[in-house]
Amino acid sequence: MAIMISVPAGIAANQNSAQNVALNLTNTINETAATLNQTLTQIECTLTPSFQGYGFSGGSGGYGGFGNGGGYGGFGGGANGGSSSGRFPGGLAGAFGGGAFGGESSPLNMSLYSDISSIQGVSAVVPILQVTEGQNQTFTATFGGTSRDFTRLVPYYIIEGIPLNSSYIDNYPILPTNITAGSNLEAGQTGVVLLSENNTAYFGVGVGGSVDILGENFTVVGVHGTSGVSDTLTLYMDLSDAQAITNDTGEATSLQVYADTASDVSSVASAISSLHPELTVTTAQQRLSDLTTLQNNYNAELQNAQNAVNTTQSTAYEEIVVAIVATSLIVLFVMLYTVRERTKEIGTLKAIGFSNWTVMSQFMLEGVMLSLIAGVVGIAIGSVAAPTLSTLLLPHATATGFRIANFGRTDVTVSLSPQLMLIGLGAAAALGTLGSLYPAWRASRTRPAEAMRYE
Repeated sequence: MAIMISVPAGIAANQNSAQNVALNLTNTINETAATLNQTLTQIECTLTPSFQGYGFSGGSGGYGGFGNGGGYGGFGGGANGGSSSGRFPGGLAGAFGGGAFGGESSPLNMSLYSDISSIQGVSAVVPILQVTEGQNQTFTATFGGTSRDFTRLVPYYIIEGIPLNSSYIDNYPILPTNITAGSNLEAGQTGVVLLSENNTAYFGVGVGGSVDILGENFTVVGVHGTSGVSDTLTLYMDLSDAQAITNDTGEATSLQVYADTASDVSSVASAISSLHPELTVTTAQQRLSDLTTLQNNYNAELQNAQNAVNTTQSTAYEEIVVAIVATSLIVLFVMLYTVRERTKEIGTLKAIGFSNWTVMSQFMLEGVMLSLIAGVVGIAIGSVAAPTLSTLLLPHATATGFRIANFGRTDVTVSLSPQLMLIGLGAAAALGTLGSLYPAWRASRTRPAEAMRYE
């Protein structure tokens, strides 16, 4: 009985997990696509990795920005990226660019790019500073028989500094629009932050609360929901505040360039690339194309997950059938043995006037009661051991747990519902009746004279 109820519980848990992953992924893809569609005139400019440290004095050739662990080494931090330990030891190594979401952006000197605003067709140039706060984790991977250690940044939250200028806020989509609590950031505000829903859980605060970010206290004015993958961990603040707490005055990790019209995007992007070949220039159209590729990959993963669930389901049905047959046979053999051992008792009952129906009913009732007691015990065992039993019996019970962007691994939680417990009791009663039917009928057909001679 414990097996019979644990297997369906495992199936339900895997189906719910797959459905939740599919729903979360679909919502994120749709939200990201909607956000990109709203920014078709936007061009993102970041420093190409081979130019990291560009524009800063630091040893030979002006390249000294990035030191050990991928963290930014600051001004003059080691020749050619030498041995600078980074200015955020133990904390923000590899910080720039929102490391969790693919590719870390190098800091760029804003003063070197003031000429972009003079390009024909450019409406505005908005500097953005994005810094990831997290913890480095080391893992080992084996390639061709050789093991190597790799370090990656596991983010806690992402700081995004935006210039809270009314001309930017009123005319360009630089702030989240999905405000779930409180209010959005406003022009001229300092010392305040807009948290994501994930951030509120991490910091344990809501609207009106105070959070400590890199040693500075900020007041929470609002909470935003996600409008894409990268928004999950992002908190927003004024650019000057972000630069101050990270010692990045005059720096940004990206420049959001807005064209006058969508038709100007291509020519503006080409002009920026010609003027500043050290920049990686990405348009919203390119991001939409990348998003389509990403969506296709995720759809393939979802299909694989669904195939795993279907395989699990087929295996589970086979195991349930085996469990039902085994239970029926156990009841049958136990009751046959009981009838055989109580042959003289049956003969005595028949001799003193018990009818065939009365004898049959007695043995049927015994079989059903034994099955119900076994069902209760099985449910008690299953309620505790269902996760273990379903994992042992269903080898694909966690097949749907795969990594999608920031969703992480989905955990399959197996638990027994009241409905499943009632169904289990009903099945126990039905199997007890079925298994006791023939032995009870055989007992009722026993003749008193034959029964009394039985040894």
